[in-house]
Amino acid sequence: MVARELACKNRLLALLPDEVFARWWPELEDVDLPLGAVLRESGARISHAVFPLTAIVCLVYLLEDGGSTEIAVIGHEGLVGMPLFMGGGSTLSRAVVQSAGRGLRVRADFLMTEFERQPAVMQLLLRFTQALMTQMSQTAVCNRHHAVVQQLCRWLLLSLDRLPGNELVMTQELIANMLGVRREGVTEAAGRLSREGLIEYRRGRITVFDRPALERRACECYGVVRREYDRLLSRTLPLRR
Repeated sequence: MVARELACKNRLLALLPDEVFARWWPELEDVDLPLGAVLRESGARISHAVFPLTAIVCLVYLLEDGGSTEIAVIGHEGLVGMPLFMGGGSTLSRAVVQSAGRGLRVRADFLMTEFERQPAVMQLLLRFTQALMTQMSQTAVCNRHHAVVQQLCRWLLLSLDRLPGNELVMTQELIANMLGVRREGVTEAAGRLSREGLIEYRRGRITVFDRPALERRACECYGVVRREYDRLLSRTLPLRR
């Protein structure tokens, strides 16, 4: 079984009412989420939902020519498994661990039973879904209208929000795949941020030195997404019991 102290590292689990969490407690399984692990393939049925604790999972859409584009990132603020309670049971995106860590998983049938019977669970998961849809929408807008350096800033900030420190383990090639741009574009953008003293990139590790400056360098997309997550997943927004 999982202690509530551990479970509360995930924002959704921390917001569950006490009586609901008491039922969830014995159902939560602590799992390792290694870098690059595929939690869900495109079109596959989903057997478990995963609540990241210290890991980051990215949702990626794969093209027929082998290309890929990141749709969204999910960390300790959410869960991987939204299609379960949206009625589809599967989705066209692949879920891949972008930053290694740990998570808690729960069986799909248990989650669905709770979603259907408990108004608080339904409200909480639908609020997360709205926040995630906002992130997806802003990602599409950002990729279409903003420069690569702004896209990189947005991606770095969203990742930092889901990590305890200021360092990310990620190659430029993987970042390019996530953003759906050429590697040369990421190299140029990262070099510019490095020369400005905002980040350092070395051997697949990106260290952020000046987060406030990085936020000023980013486009409005990052702020829109963060404010919506804070609004929808706030303790001040009551849940119906």
